[in-house]
Amino acid sequence: MFYEIKIRDHIRVPPKLLGENVEESVLSSLSNKYDGGFISKELGIVIGVAGVEEVKEGVIIAGDGAAYYDSVFRLLIFKPEIQEVVLGSVTDITDFGVFFNMGAIDGMIHISQTMDDHVTANKSGSLTGKDSKKILKTGDKCRARIIAISYKDINNPKIGLTMRQPWLGSFKWIEDLRKKDSKGKKEE
Repeated sequence: MFYEIKIRDHIRVPPKLLGENVEESVLSSLSNKYDGGFISKELGIVIGVAGVEEVKEGVIIAGDGAAYYDSVFRLLIFKPEIQEVVLGSVTDITDFGVFFNMGAIDGMIHISQTMDDHVTANKSGSLTGKDSKKILKTGDKCRARIIAISYKDINNPKIGLTMRQPWLGSFKWIEDLRKKDSKGKKEE
């Protein structure tokens, strides 16, 4: 889930930025810390700094030379949640599954979780369902559900997903199901 959160923290502003506008220096220090993939189990994946709301008096720590400002700021984050339905696209297909980009991070869909069918990986880089004849290929826009999250390696969190439930999978599959469903209702 994407959130905008407010945080209060002491922000270190290095000596080279002390002659600048304080709010701009704090924003620069925040951007250096959080922009570009800051990840934590508590926050999730930080997408960026949304703004600085408050900067109080700074304190200089002896031997450091930097100033520390008690500040309130906003961050845009993506915090994946178990059972959350996410939209994304297939970035790569392998013999063991699918890599799935959700915008802020990639997840993995094991080949057994791609569809409710016996699945075959083709040499063309796609997956095909034996009975359903569904095809999944790189670039397909899809809907998936998060079923596992691991922060064991904090710099490389693992997210497991499934598309084996109704109304999940390739947008084409969902549209075909929608057409079949509306056709069935018209016949009643």
